[in-house]
Amino acid sequence: MAAFSVFNTWQMNPYDRSPAFAIGPDGLCCQSREFKEWHGCRSTKGVSKGKYYYEVTCHDQGLCRVGWSTSQAALDLGTDKYGFGFGGTGKKSNNKQFDSYGEEFTMHDTIGCYLDLDKGQISFSKNGNDLGLAFEIPQNQRNQSFFASCVLKNAELKFNLGGEDFKHPPKNGFIALDQAPEGHTVKSSQTGSAKVSQVKSSSNAPKALIIEPSKELAEQTLNNVKQFKKYFLLTGLIFALLLPIHCFYPVSTLVHQVDIVVGTPGRLDDLISAGKLSLSQVRFLVLDECDGLLSAGYTDFISRIYNQIPQVTPDGKRLQVIVCSATLHSFDVKKLSERMMHFPTWVDLKGEDSVPETVHHVVVPVNPKNDRQWERLGKNHIRTDEVHAKDNTRPGANSAEMWSEAIKVLKGEYTVRAIKEHKMDQAIIFCRTKIDCDNMEQYFIQQGGGPDSKSHQFSCVCLHGDRKPNERKNNLERFKRKEVRLLICTDVAARGIDIHGVPYVINVTLPDEKQNYVHRIGRVGRAERMGLAISLVAMEKEKVWYHVCPNRGRGCYNTRLKEDGGCTIWYNEKELLSEIEEHLKCTITQCEPDIKVPVDEFDGKVTYGQRRALGGGNYRGHVDVLAPTVQELACLEREAQTSFLHLGYMPNQLFRAF
Repeated sequence: MAAFSVFNTWQMNPYDRSPAFAIGPDGLCCQSREFKEWHGCRSTKGVSKGKYYYEVTCHDQGLCRVGWSTSQAALDLGTDKYGFGFGGTGKKSNNKQFDSYGEEFTMHDTIGCYLDLDKGQISFSKNGNDLGLAFEIPQNQRNQSFFASCVLKNAELKFNLGGEDFKHPPKNGFIALDQAPEGHTVKSSQTGSAKVSQVKSSSNAPKALIIEPSKELAEQTLNNVKQFKKYFLLTGLIFALLLPIHCFYPVSTLVHQVDIVVGTPGRLDDLISAGKLSLSQVRFLVLDECDGLLSAGYTDFISRIYNQIPQVTPDGKRLQVIVCSATLHSFDVKKLSERMMHFPTWVDLKGEDSVPETVHHVVVPVNPKNDRQWERLGKNHIRTDEVHAKDNTRPGANSAEMWSEAIKVLKGEYTVRAIKEHKMDQAIIFCRTKIDCDNMEQYFIQQGGGPDSKSHQFSCVCLHGDRKPNERKNNLERFKRKEVRLLICTDVAARGIDIHGVPYVINVTLPDEKQNYVHRIGRVGRAERMGLAISLVAMEKEKVWYHVCPNRGRGCYNTRLKEDGGCTIWYNEKELLSEIEEHLKCTITQCEPDIKVPVDEFDGKVTYGQRRALGGGNYRGHVDVLAPTVQELACLEREAQTSFLHLGYMPNQLFRAF
């Protein structure tokens, strides 16, 4: 979509505005979501003679002032002698003098703004009712040009400068502002504080920046972009992948030869800080798996990146921010979108979190008081995380620490039992921490599995942040090729990874965040294939690692609780389960420790990993359900590609992943 020419049309000026003041694609809808500060703007043109009128309609209950100002005025309308405003609190203001005038106005009200330069007077109306004279313009200002102006605090307004019919036509003798004769108008200059890119458009600094939470996801995204390249009109696009130890192009080429950059936060931060990656021409900022980026602690990094990217170019093209998340409705994602995005288009393929009908998910209670198997195992059990290395956890101690250690042992046994019971030929095993992943891998190897036991039921590989990048990449590829049956991973490592046809997921521990439960079990039941997700839920509290130390757990053996200066917490999975059920508005089926999952809900016609047998219930395919939304998304994607090729403006968009 081509950018508008700001000086040749009547609209609000993207150059003459405060940093947090946003202008919609029509140039007339204005918004600021700052709660503590006022942000203002002026129109692209002003008038020096005649009698004029424009309307402003309030779209919400935020605070605002509207009116007229000269180019010398502060953007905080009404706080100096060059600005004349009327606020929603029923006050008129000029030169920091706030006096009662007219009456209050709020959402759905329409304010008419009158300017009579022949008499030097300013007045206002509310919903067509004349409020009387508000200001006499000082004699020494009557030969200056006046611009339509406003200032907002967490508010949204829509200007009508005359481009459409007025809701309330002006008094006799006044004409629409945009009908001013050419000889009576003047163009605005760039006087505001909006960040504007001054780099020439011929610069080859990246046009698009895609930020991913993990190395694997960054590689996957770049490969997808390369596949789409054949559909681009411009096939000379150059891509770069920025990972801690790998880059498709030498660092020295990034500033001059790259159009699309895909990277992880750490690597991007290093190059940007060193001045080796320029953000001066970025027009598209993509935050993929945004909730994952935020939960990993990259909020400040995202804010710094956003603040370094010019919000508007000299020819009026603006930054497009795209946020992708499978938990689009999470509080953190919404908070970020409100801070960084204005007038966004929400593309929601699914609505609030729910579990697809292709996913059968069950809970297996782990109760060490009822199942005393842990007492009989001796040392023949999974190695635990050493949280209780200094505690008395021998049978008979009957302490919270003893039950916690028993839970860790039983979860290892139940995981093995689930794999055997369902003859799992391929499964993703989610563990809470990296040490839990390592211990589970070693326990599978003790069962006869391991990475080199291709045909063994417990052949496995591990995926988490402490494994070397090449090992992680190879492990993931081996699992995809079905050279091993089990992939053991943490939430962060598995986020966004697309593996088709996985029939089983085991949650050894419920995730910290209820939204991540949907993330995890969504690994199965894809492409209309049936999937089974089994969650092992402790019926007693379990003490687990929660590292707050500077080295994030490496070499840390501080088993004291967090509130006592340590790196552990008590984990209550019963409460987490209740939160998940409340979030999903359902009760999750429980099954016995033998993990013989009932299939009555599917009429017994279920083979996990395959499409559901015909005649089994009322299942409706995802393709049919999502077809209308996917069609809408396809249209938006075509617009985005066209926008990228022309480097023009598109409204901000948020995408929800499948």
